[in-house]
Amino acid sequence: MTDEINERPDWDTYFMDIAQVVKRRGNCLRRQVAALIVRDHQVISTGYNGTPRGLANCCDGGCARCSSDAPSGAGLGECVCSHAEENAIVQAAYHGIAVKEASIYSTLSPCLICAKMIINAGIIEVVYESEYQFTEQTQRLFTESGVKLRQFVRKE
Repeated sequence: MTDEINERPDWDTYFMDIAQVVKRRGNCLRRQVAALIVRDHQVISTGYNGTPRGLANCCDGGCARCSSDAPSGAGLGECVCSHAEENAIVQAAYHGIAVKEASIYSTLSPCLICAKMIINAGIIEVVYESEYQFTEQTQRLFTESGVKLRQFVRKE
């Protein structure tokens, strides 16, 4: 076997590498995040964070909160950006693709609202790379609902 074949990524690395490319499409001024929904080792939907369809992109002034100097975590109720996980789920619905019993790969751990969407969508596993304000309540919801949760750690 050649060295190139020996460097073939495992599934988690493969999907997280794709997520790293997808997050570059994010148009939020604060942070770029991506999520992929995967079933049977196939990507069935992607999402990145930004303003809703048809609105000015966040990076073009579409979200006053993100354009402001509000500290991280402040004024979130005024933010019009959708989260990557939300967009991946909604994008699948928009195209009539079922996400039941799928996994979701995200570059950041989901917030409480996205956790509720993930659970209600029937997604059975969450794989995230970095942790972002991961609350005990969010972890508890995943545990109680039976959604498997794990952090992806890159191999060096």
